[in-house]
Parts: sequence; C-alpha cells; structure tokens
Amino acid sequence: MSNESRFNRFVEKNPHHHLPFYARPHGSRRDFFRVMGAGVTGAYLASTPANAQSIKGQSVKTKNTAKNVIFILLTGAPSHIDTFDLKMTSGVTPATFNPTTINGVAWNAGVFPKIGAQFDDIAIVRSVRAWAAQHTLSQTWVQIGRNPAAVLGDIAPNMGAIVSAEKKVERTSSQIFPTFLALNSDGAVGAGYLPAVYEPFKFAPSQAGLPNTTNPDGGARFDTKYTLLQGLDNPLRVNSPYGDSMTDFSAFYQSARGLMYNAAVDKAFKYSTADSARYGNTSFGNALLTAKQVLEANMGTRYIQVSLGGWDMHNNIYTAQQGQNSIFSLGKTLDDGLGALLADMKASGQLKETLIVMMGEFGRTVGPLTSTMGRDHYLQQFAFFAGGGVKGGRALGTTDATGARTEDFAWSAGRDVRVEDIEATIYSALGINWTNVRYDDPFGRGFEYVPFANDGLYKPIDELWG
Repeated sequence: MSNESRFNRFVEKNPHHHLPFYARPHGSRRDFFRVMGAGVTGAYLASTPANAQSIKGQSVKTKNTAKNVIFILLTGAPSHIDTFDLKMTSGVTPATFNPTTINGVAWNAGVFPKIGAQFDDIAIVRSVRAWAAQHTLSQTWVQIGRNPAAVLGDIAPNMGAIVSAEKKVERTSSQIFPTFLALNSDGAVGAGYLPAVYEPFKFAPSQAGLPNTTNPDGGARFDTKYTLLQGLDNPLRVNSPYGDSMTDFSAFYQSARGLMYNAAVDKAFKYSTADSARYGNTSFGNALLTAKQVLEANMGTRYIQVSLGGWDMHNNIYTAQQGQNSIFSLGKTLDDGLGALLADMKASGQLKETLIVMMGEFGRTVGPLTSTMGRDHYLQQFAFFAGGGVKGGRALGTTDATGARTEDFAWSAGRDVRVEDIEATIYSALGINWTNVRYDDPFGRGFEYVPFANDGLYKPIDELWG
C-alpha cells in the first residue's frame, strides 16, 4: 500500500471535517476580536498565555535555520500551470510566456524574468494539494494550518501568532516593533484564542511611514499628556485589583508609545521614491520593501504576512486589457516586487536568515480555458520557498502532463504535500517544535500546533534543505 493510500485511510478514520465554510458556527471569538479592534479590549478579555509546563511535544529535531519568515499569500488562487508549474497547452497558452528551462525546470520567463534570475535561491514544491476549493475556507486554512470548520478551528491562531508567542522570550527591551506584522492583509487571521498581544499589527505601507506616530500638539506636549494619563490610570493598571488582564493595558500603552517619535520606526517604515520604483511602484512592492526594511532593523519583528489579491481569474486570464487582472498584469506586479526582494535580501545577507514562503489557497483548472476564457477552482497547487537555508535552484515533485495531479511526490512522506505540512515546515525552520500541544485553550482539549503531528500524519518537508 502506498503512503498516499495510508494517508487517505488515516484521514477517513480520523475525519478532518471538510465542511463548507457556511456550515461553521457564527459569532466566533475571532470575529468578536475583529469587531472590537483586537487591541486594548482584546487584551482585557484574553486569557493569559500558557506557561512552559502547559506546552508539551515530542522530542523532534527542528531545522532551526531561519530567524524570520515572510509569508506571501496570493489570494484568489493563482493558476499553478500558468505560474510556477508551467504547462504549455497547445493552442491555449500564450507564446509570450516565453517558456524556458532553468536547471531542468520549466519556467515562465515571459512573465517572471526577475524571479527567474534568482532561481538559484528558489525551491518550488509542485506536489501540493489543497483540501477545499472555496476561497474563504481555504484562505483561512492556509493561515492556521487546519480546517477552520473543525474542532478548535474557529479559535485557531494564525501561524504568525504562534510564532509571536513562541518567540516572545527572545525579545529584548529595545525591540519595540510588533513580532507579527501583516502588510496589505486586512483579512489576515488573528491570534484566535491566544492573548491579543499576539494579534498581527495590520498596516498598509506608504511613503509617509507608520501613521499616528506623532501628535498635532508636538512631542513635548504629548509627553505631558501621556504622563498625566499614567498618573490617572496607574492605580487601576499597576498591580490592579481587577487582575492581570487590566495590568496588560500598560503593555499596550508602552508598545504604542515606543513607536512614537522614534527614528528607527521612520527608517523602517518609510521608503524613497527610487526604492519604491525598484519594487514596481505598487502596493505589493511597497509591502515587500517595507518587510525587508523592518527585518533589517532587527527590532523584534519575526513573522510578516503580505497579501496580493486578484488571482480569481475565471474570465480572460490572458487578457492584455488595461485595468483588468490577468496573469500578465498581476504577474508583473509579483515579479517586480518579489524579484527585487530576493535580490536585495541576498545582497545584504538577510536571505540566509529569512524564510520566504508563497502560495495561494488552491490552484486552477488545467487544459483548455473555460467558455469565459478563464480557469476555475482546482485543488492542485504549488508552494514557493526561498532563503532560510533552503536549497534552491530546483523543483520538488512533478505533476502529469496537464498539471492535474502529482506524479512524483519527491519527499519522504510519499504523498501530496498539504497545508499542515507547510505549517510544520515553517515552524521547524524557526526552531519551533511542530508537535507541540498547548493546554491553555478554552475547551481544555489541547491545541496542537499542527493537527495530528503527534500521530506522524503531518511533518516538515525536510527535502527543501537538500
């Protein structure tokens, strides 16, 4: 029996509850935190973080090759066969894709020339398969590494929140940036049931930098008002008679104050016109430029999520019409931004310590186009890795001639790679035990960092490291 067959039998025996998104319970705690702003109110209501004794895991060896992660989510689901699992369909695929071969790997040189120039540092996993082909469900799934409709799925934290919780002990007093940053990602999943301090700091980059870091009354006047605020509030917040949750207010005040009138903040979050142009003069490019600068500052940020939407190309996927998303228009945006990021981070040495992961929520149909000249939802997809010790210049896994299914899995599990495996890979790269189970969840069930990892079902893609 093949590993894929064994895997499917395990899933049948231990259902992953692949229900449609609309079957989820309504009024979730995550929704509540979103509505309330996931700020001070979230801190007041959130439970305290688990202590060391409430986290258990198996004895595993992590790769521990990366200090930081940049996770790029291509929302809308890009067509794998038109991007990073190139398949040239006769009479369908545009010749302007200029198909070429790099290190034996088929490459869309017409759309991704700049990324292709960095191929020596890139590993493409082509044996990835999504669980569901529904946008909202799968976009959440990719961020939390489990089915949002399953038990604990509704309160599951973003991977970035787990990283934030795990890396909190490594922060120094001088590191004032948020550990988890979400750029152009208003829809990013938050901290779930974890304390709100682990929520992503959401921000749309601009040349003006981080907003609200100065006060119209000036720095001196603001300091006076801030001191007055402390005098009025300290009796309720310091050694609060209302418990630790009220004391957490101080941490939020101090975090916000640390970002104000700070030269390091301006340097990291502002950027020049020339640098923006190198990254493509787009919001996506500016987000990647900001991500690079923030990590370069080494001020405590460890996980950055960046989103690029518009890949839901049911219609006119190859159009050249201005103002309409297509493989060509969005491909250029991706190529300009990511190509510049890879080149800059390699030149500065940052790529060695930063793992870059990129994927969509699923792929798109293969072969001929639909009647509307587009491609519909499909489970087969890709995952893109670079940096963080990953051995580049290659593809792992191959699909059939059309890109419909995996033919060669090319990793030790001998089956399709799932989102849960990618989650385990990210944790392992950061030195986090992916088999950890936290016992601070509100139901007392035990929250697995990667579900079923203790059963050996999901694990890191160690082959990425050679």
